[in-house]
Amino acid sequence: MAIRLAVHTDLPQILEIYRPYVEKTPYSFEYRLPTLEEFTRRFDTITAQFPWIVWEEDGTVLGYAYGSAPFERAAFSWCAELSIYLSPAIQGRGIGQRMYRILEHILTMQGYTRVYALIEGSNRPSLAFHEAMGYRQFADFPDCGYKLGGWHHIIWMEKLLNLVEMPSNFPTPCPLVVKNNISLQKILDILSIS
Repeated sequence: MAIRLAVHTDLPQILEIYRPYVEKTPYSFEYRLPTLEEFTRRFDTITAQFPWIVWEEDGTVLGYAYGSAPFERAAFSWCAELSIYLSPAIQGRGIGQRMYRILEHILTMQGYTRVYALIEGSNRPSLAFHEAMGYRQFADFPDCGYKLGGWHHIIWMEKLLNLVEMPSNFPTPCPLVVKNNISLQKILDILSIS
């Protein structure tokens, strides 16, 4: 088993992990699974600035997690949103916690100060996971998304990573902080997650 940076060749497996979340749950508000081409563009845009990691066992990607921009305006540049999707085969094994700890550490190294998670309100396991990871609920948007024949609400959770009163620089792009899997391994060693 390994935690490593995601690469283009992982994207077909990542899409298969994402498929049931899109097609069978309200946990993703997308109505259809993105094409590989669409997903590749999304991946390239996100990884130009944010970390995207995978959990791999025996050559198979079984989970992925990444940071992204929750808002477009420059004033929000120190905020990030985290997303995680796991195959049922690895849920409940503490892997999500490990992946989040890594993302939060990388985002802190980049200069991000606050992270968010947007969770569909009926997703009790995800809400409990985020609470256990130190996130607190600060907003509830009732009936804001319609999917699978019903209205769904979103619970917005946040976690402070690092308090910076006056930032001197925008967050550093992830590829400059984590250059390859060797530098990711150093982060894993610091966090004792090898």
